[in-house]
Amino acid sequence: MAQRHGIETALLKLRLPVFLTQCGLVAERTLRAFWPAGSVLMLGAALLMLGVQDHVGVELVWAAGAIFALALLATLYIGIRRFHWPSRDEALVRLDETLPGRPIQALLDEQAVGAGDSASAAVWAAHQQRMADRASRAQPARPDLRIARRDPFALRYVAMLALAVALVFGSIWRVSSVTEMTPGAAQAAVGPTWEGWIEPPRYTGKPTLYLADMDSDVIEVLQGSRITLRLYGQPGELSLVESVSGRVGELPPAADQMHEFDVNQDGDLRIEGSGGAEWTIALIEDELPGVEVTGPPDAEALGQMTLPYSAHDDYGVVAGEAVITLDLGAVDRRYGLSSEPQPRDDIAVPLPMPIAGDRAAFDENLIEDFSQHAWANLPVTFSLVVEDAAGQKSAPAEFKAVLPGRRFFDPMAAAVIEMRRDLLWTRENAPRISQIMRAVSHRPDEVFRSETAYLRFRTILRRLETMMDYGLKAEQQAELSQAMWDLAILLEEGDLSDALERLRRAQERLAEAMKNGASDEEIAELMDELRRATDEYMRQLAQQQQQNGEEGEQQQMSENSMQMSQDDLQRMMDRIQELMEQGRMAEAQQALQELQQMMENMRVTQGQGGQSPGEQAMQGLSETLRKQQGLSDQAFRDLQEQFNPNAQSGQSENNEGQSGGQGRGQSHQGQNGQNPGENQGQGQGQNPGQNQGQGQAEGDQQGQGGMAENLAQRQRELRDELRRQQGNLPGGGTEEGQAARDALDRAGRAMEGAEDSLRRDDLAEAIDQQSEAMEALREGMRALGEAMAQQEQQSQPGQGMAEGQERARNRDPLGRNAGSNGSIGTDENLLQGEDVYRRARELLDEIRRRTGEGERPQMELDYLERLLDRF
Repeated sequence: MAQRHGIETALLKLRLPVFLTQCGLVAERTLRAFWPAGSVLMLGAALLMLGVQDHVGVELVWAAGAIFALALLATLYIGIRRFHWPSRDEALVRLDETLPGRPIQALLDEQAVGAGDSASAAVWAAHQQRMADRASRAQPARPDLRIARRDPFALRYVAMLALAVALVFGSIWRVSSVTEMTPGAAQAAVGPTWEGWIEPPRYTGKPTLYLADMDSDVIEVLQGSRITLRLYGQPGELSLVESVSGRVGELPPAADQMHEFDVNQDGDLRIEGSGGAEWTIALIEDELPGVEVTGPPDAEALGQMTLPYSAHDDYGVVAGEAVITLDLGAVDRRYGLSSEPQPRDDIAVPLPMPIAGDRAAFDENLIEDFSQHAWANLPVTFSLVVEDAAGQKSAPAEFKAVLPGRRFFDPMAAAVIEMRRDLLWTRENAPRISQIMRAVSHRPDEVFRSETAYLRFRTILRRLETMMDYGLKAEQQAELSQAMWDLAILLEEGDLSDALERLRRAQERLAEAMKNGASDEEIAELMDELRRATDEYMRQLAQQQQQNGEEGEQQQMSENSMQMSQDDLQRMMDRIQELMEQGRMAEAQQALQELQQMMENMRVTQGQGGQSPGEQAMQGLSETLRKQQGLSDQAFRDLQEQFNPNAQSGQSENNEGQSGGQGRGQSHQGQNGQNPGENQGQGQGQNPGQNQGQGQAEGDQQGQGGMAENLAQRQRELRDELRRQQGNLPGGGTEEGQAARDALDRAGRAMEGAEDSLRRDDLAEAIDQQSEAMEALREGMRALGEAMAQQEQQSQPGQGMAEGQERARNRDPLGRNAGSNGSIGTDENLLQGEDVYRRARELLDEIRRRTGEGERPQMELDYLERLLDRF
């Protein structure tokens, strides 16, 4: 009895799970039986709510209605036949299937064998008790609502989507229009009806309002919203009265069945007649956009201007424009500017807009180059205006500043630019400019560094005087100004083929910039130019030493010559740049003078002896890898500019100045190792005017569309250089050397693929190929390094012992290598620890300070001077 009582108790606990399981079975069977009927019903309701019946004929509406009715009846009949109510036993079976061991069925079973045996009965009772405990933890079984097999085309989802669209964009009131299509519906109608919508401007992103659903009598409407009203019934039963459009003149009759107008002011909207309505319209005005200049214009060394600004609007700014006008009252009216300027149009440039993101409030930069404009480096007024989608324009944001332009540090180039400015100011300055140019060119040897520049100067002078005789016209004025600009660039950048002269020129420009108080960006760019010139001079000097041989070089060395490594030079230039960044210009100029003196009587070294063929090959491959990286960076910047024109131009030139000889700055020094000035000045002795025009045309052509072709040409030259380096690669008999050659072959094939992609203007593919080339170059350099290390290990022991004995003899009392031939470096550091470089700078500063103290003994001052000359 106790056992039976426990079983009944366990079954009583299953009442709620069984009931919930039975409800799940009802839902499961209802869905499987009636989903076709539900789909037909949803699709029909969606079509009615969307108002399809209002756009087709009455006959088609009733035919479609009959089809839908038959389909609904058929699906209901099929569903009723399929559906049967689940019993409690079925629910118990479904619940029992979710439990391990089927405990519910075990509780309902009876012992068939061994009922009279006490031991067997005890085992059966224990089994029943375990099943009762397991059944007491039963949870309702989840119904299986998946009917994908019964609906393989997902027709139920199509009907649900149509109903959802109808609920969002339609109206349930449109269903009632079907009643008007019944026979005698006109006599049965109780009265006229209407419907209306308020559609805000699209640029606001606000939803459309349905007037029949508005509960409030006061409606806030955005300015420019469009109201559409439809009146149904007999003409004249309903009429419209409104005061929100502000329309004047001839208005449509108020009893028209269709009304459309825009909301332009506050007012009332009223539908008069049976079933009419009335609202008060509160206009939400569209605010005017705003713009302001957030900082002064910033100019780079080459003249590119960056003007930061911010703009805002309640719904977003769509366009903007910056107008630059000459501030004539702030101009220093002296010399060539004393005359009245000739009329010139204001400068108007579009403001850059964000490509992605919210335009309601943003910060941007206007990046332009006005270096060649007549107002460059003159006071101007910037006037910025932005416009929103409604056509409203902001109040002008004015800002007075000097129009940034390129600065020229060469005195002669600056003089030519000043004469060019006077010529563009007014053509009446032509006689004065002619006199100045004749005075300047009276003794050309004292002011011109090259015959090319002098010949171009004289050509411009003769053309100016010839045009003055026949009357200088506007076209001739523009032509002469462009020729003078090209001449100033030639004078500033130079037309030098000798590396040492180019180095001296870079040092002079940097010294002149420090004296004239140039900006940090200009000094940084000139410092990078000095680094590039120094690198080129070092390479040529090293090649000359290799050609002459080490012994001949030692014979030609004087007692005052010095031996320096390239790392020593880089540290000295880093020190000069650090002093300039700290504002210590006097010390920076002194350090620059010391560098100039050292470069005059120095020789390049790599340790104690010349470079081995392996080291030369490694250095050449490193240079090739650096140039390939710069070429890839330039291709990536050009790819960015395709999607965001003008947004990367300022950043590209800035990176070119800051790369320290890497990337685009190195590769743009010219083709085949020449300077732009050299290419520009070639052949000027025969026909300067013709060559000048040709150079200008070539420059214009390159700027318009030759960027991809230029990159392809540079890629081809880099591939040819790699092939030349492969021919001089050492370690051919080793496995590592062969691996290096294989890697360089892959790099060459990747470079060839990059060249083809660049010629097709496929920058993305070219960047991928260039990445493969750089990876192969790195792999080749690693393999070459392993080959060099293996060759060094296999070298003769006697040679290593001799070198060790020689180094031991050259050590100083502190155990450091003393160097030879005036070397300023040793193998070991005098100081140890993390503070070595700071301590070295402090010692050098202390030596310079003591050198400036005149009260010290002359012997000590001479010693300090010798230290400075050496270090």
